[in-house]
Amino acid sequence: MQFVSFAFLIFLPLAALINFMIPRKYRYIWLLAISIFFYLSIDLKASAVMAGSIVVTYFFSLLIDKVSVDSGEKRPVGAAVLLALAIAIEIAAMLIFRSGKIMGALGISFYMLKSVGYLVDVYKGQAAVEKNFAKLALFVSFFPQVVSGPIERAGNMLPQFSYPVTVDFDRMRDGFLQMLWGYFLKLVIADRLAIFVGNVYQDPAGAQGSVVLIATVMYSFEIYCDFAGYSAIAIGCARILGIDVMKNFDSPYMARSIAEFWRRWHISLSTWLRDYVYIPLGGNRKGTFRKYLNVLIVFAVSGIWHGSALTFLVWGLLHAVYQIAGFITTPLRDRLVELFKISRDSLSHRTVKTLFTFLLVNLAWVFFRATTLEQAITIIKKSFEFTPWVFTDMSLYSYGLTQKSFRVAIAAIIILVTTDILAYNGVEIREKIIAQSIWYRWVIMIAGILAILIFGMWGAGYNASSFIYQQF
Repeated sequence: MQFVSFAFLIFLPLAALINFMIPRKYRYIWLLAISIFFYLSIDLKASAVMAGSIVVTYFFSLLIDKVSVDSGEKRPVGAAVLLALAIAIEIAAMLIFRSGKIMGALGISFYMLKSVGYLVDVYKGQAAVEKNFAKLALFVSFFPQVVSGPIERAGNMLPQFSYPVTVDFDRMRDGFLQMLWGYFLKLVIADRLAIFVGNVYQDPAGAQGSVVLIATVMYSFEIYCDFAGYSAIAIGCARILGIDVMKNFDSPYMARSIAEFWRRWHISLSTWLRDYVYIPLGGNRKGTFRKYLNVLIVFAVSGIWHGSALTFLVWGLLHAVYQIAGFITTPLRDRLVELFKISRDSLSHRTVKTLFTFLLVNLAWVFFRATTLEQAITIIKKSFEFTPWVFTDMSLYSYGLTQKSFRVAIAAIIILVTTDILAYNGVEIREKIIAQSIWYRWVIMIAGILAILIFGMWGAGYNASSFIYQQF
């Protein structure tokens, strides 16, 4: 059962209705039951792997806490050994079951990071150990997040299971609007662009240069809409069920630097890497060289986390190089701004920085999408072959999208960019909709549903593709 399946559209309202009727004190039991059902409906073998991860996380957290309490020390050696062993087991499981040779890895990268973060927090004394097995199991397996995140922290999630909020109409309405936006991103934009990108990238060497360039730019929007769409659906779904989940995307393509991009893209992962990898390595506290080395390590880990192929490592290291280059050139850029009296707040300066950052990110996405380094190099080379006649000889529409469907994609991207520009400047469309009178709200919501039904990728022989990040 996927978020984009008809079964899920039946499952969620029933789950929310029963959740609403259950006393808040026992609601976590129901949430655990439906989370187990949801995951079992996707993959039985993967459920066994997740169950093993839950058991390891639960018992090791108890042992770490017991050793710490018995020793009276803040971070005793015995607890550190147990933590290292637990992390080794979690990482080994991820590597083994994600290898492609053994099935059962669905979402393991996401709930594994959840578990590791919880174990580290317990070891450091930053989170109280959860002795209720059901609540710990729910933290790891909460179904809106389990497949593709966001990667939540125990400090935010576990208290909500013990002291749940009242689920009211306002929460459900807000959650529904978030889900509606997520479905728009996924079904109208991401799945439509995926057809074009997939067909072009099957044989980039045989495609005309401008077609490859367009496909490359479209992939940047495809992966954004796919993952941001999933996150919006997951956050909205959780909100309907009375759980608040952290924001995962914040207009990332509006960023004016790579560092800012990573503060806005996959926020739950970037903050996890900051707190559990970058800072423990020393962060920026041990000199410039160590700072740069730590950045390289963090982004290498991010690349490896996404996949074992060398292309993912290159993608991660590219982002590290971008950031290090940004640090090194800061004095020079500051000097140029002062010399030429450039206003950093001017629209032109901000626009140039945003476009340049997007181009750097777009270049890195080529390695993320390509199956081999050779294919990535081919795509980059082809992108520089200017063939403007593709816009007039109709060859642009021979890669799975008709002219009308292509126009729908462009119009939807314009809506996305406009929404992100507004959000970047502090204007939240969802809040504006909620502030309207009931008739306007209903008109907008019905229009949104119709837009998804009419322009979403439905039809005989078509199944909504799995979310891209589901594989990690």
